[in-house]
Formats: sequence, C-alpha cells, structure tokens
Amino acid sequence: MLVVSIVFAALAAALHVYIFWMESLAWRGPRARATFGPATEAEVETTAPLAFNQGFYNLFLAATTVIGIVFALASSSAIGEALILVGTGSMLAAALVLFVSTPGKRRAAVTQGAFPLIAVVTTVIALNV
Repeated sequence: MLVVSIVFAALAAALHVYIFWMESLAWRGPRARATFGPATEAEVETTAPLAFNQGFYNLFLAATTVIGIVFALASSSAIGEALILVGTGSMLAAALVLFVSTPGKRRAAVTQGAFPLIAVVTTVIALNV
C-alpha cells in the first residue's frame, strides 16, 4: 500500500509544481489565463503579486511531499509517511477550502484534491497495516 501512496503523493507533488509554475512564473501567459479564467490586463497585473506568493505555497507543499517520499523510500522510520501526510493533507485541505468557498471553481478543487486524497487515504492504510 505504501507504493500506491508514494505514486499518488508524487502525482500530487508534480501537479502542485505545475500550479507553482503557472501562478508564480507564467501568470501573465495564455496558459494561466486559460486555467484560471478570463481576466483583463489590469486584473492580471493587480493579482500578479498574490499569484506569485500563492504559487510558492504550492511549491512548498510539493517539496514537503517529495522530501517525505525520499524518506519513505530510504528509511524504515515513519518520518517519510508523516511528511507525505503533512504535504498531501495540506493540499487536500486547500482543495476543500476552494471547493466550499468558490462554487465556480469546484472542478478545479476536485482536480487539485484528487491525488492528495488518494495519497492521504493510502498512507493512513499503509501506516495501519
């Protein structure tokens, strides 16, 4: 079960690195606009600092998860699994906040939260088997 957990945690981390790229590095580009919705040039410029900061949150969640994966693969202690749960649990919590707070973004919330949800469930099962 830990292998399944690691696979889904890695997918969640990769998705969050991609979100980091769109929010922090490509916010003004066509891909970010297509993903996050139509916006005027003024809106894009006004929200750029916020998106830049938010992107780094996503990167840090991905980094925590990747460090957890490395520990899970290299160690027999539960440190790796704990870090996987911190990273993917935070990703899942953020997706739930988006789902509840912004009904128009529910599809994005499900996309953002699916891999972390599976990683959390399978990690908890792996820890209890």
